[in-house]
Amino acid sequence: MSASVGVVAPEAGRRPEPREDGPRLRVAIVGATGYVGGELIRLLSGHPNVEIVGLVGRERADVPVGQIHPHLGSSSLVVDEEAPNGDVDVVFFALPHGVAAGAAPGWLDRGASIVDLGPDFRLRDPADYPRWYNLEHPAPELLARAVYGLPELHRAELAALKGEDPSIVGAPGCYPTATILALAPLARAGLIGDLVVDAKSGVSGAGREAKAELMYGDVNENVRAYGVGGHRHVAEIEQELDWLGTRLGAASGGNAGPAGSVSGAVDFLPHLVPMTRGILASCHVRTTRPVVQVELDDLYAASYAGEPFIQVVADPPSTKHVLGSNHCRVFVHHDTRTGRVLALAVIDNLVKGAAGQAVQAFNVVHGLSETAGLGQLPLAP
Repeated sequence: MSASVGVVAPEAGRRPEPREDGPRLRVAIVGATGYVGGELIRLLSGHPNVEIVGLVGRERADVPVGQIHPHLGSSSLVVDEEAPNGDVDVVFFALPHGVAAGAAPGWLDRGASIVDLGPDFRLRDPADYPRWYNLEHPAPELLARAVYGLPELHRAELAALKGEDPSIVGAPGCYPTATILALAPLARAGLIGDLVVDAKSGVSGAGREAKAELMYGDVNENVRAYGVGGHRHVAEIEQELDWLGTRLGAASGGNAGPAGSVSGAVDFLPHLVPMTRGILASCHVRTTRPVVQVELDDLYAASYAGEPFIQVVADPPSTKHVLGSNHCRVFVHHDTRTGRVLALAVIDNLVKGAAGQAVQAFNVVHGLSETAGLGQLPLAP
């Protein structure tokens, strides 16, 4: 078993005070009526450096947010179909694929930076969008400006956006977040040969729209696989693991050996399970060379030392361990019988897998404390 690595968790229990040297940013949320939109409202309402100046939702006209999200009923915010007038520093998009990219140029012309929680700015190659999303990207010229918003991998690139206003951040998907964080130390070390990922998600990951297969009678006491043959999130996983492998090759003069995954191909199968929140990514790795447990322990400890939201744990984690928080728990185990490595990660799909991660990236881009607005400890039971 791997050794538990102590990390400093973000302070919780009270709303943080604004940083004296930090800006007060005017924020709009477009797509405020879904589960992710609701989480953005919840987290940003408690952010010391944010003023929410507009919530946008289809076919809404000054609707109190509590009518859409009853748990936010104490807020005085309203949701409207029209974008807010006046200055907006940052807009968060929580929209279906293809919609944010179409709206982005107008917001950029207004001088607003973009944090997109959909897939429109996650993939670097425009040719990937017809393959994985069955659409031609509405604004391919913007992809080169976008930074993949996983701070644990791209903190320096995100921080570099501070001087480039307005900026574009493509917040990662929920499955890629868990999978990449489980595997990043192995990918950086060039240790991933063959890779199979078995992932499980709660039903909130499918969104708030009514669907027959998400009715209680179909989801309760039932587990089913879906996305067989190629889930859309595979594109992000392969892209980021290949990027880590490319960095390794460059650092070693191109002689690092295999990195990322074999031929860039990831065997990924997601499952829907009867719970509301949470993702468990179980990653089965055939390594490129023999390894031992102590090497893995040291590798993961070094990779995530000082990360405010990553905890490397000694026992397999549960999704309940991170519920409602921006935390990710990671576990790694070498099976001496099979020679394979098992890497596990758990996250809350609506927080670290969506709204919380977007806020974390937003903080880095704007030079704020990375943990601002994200001090919530996990909920239990």
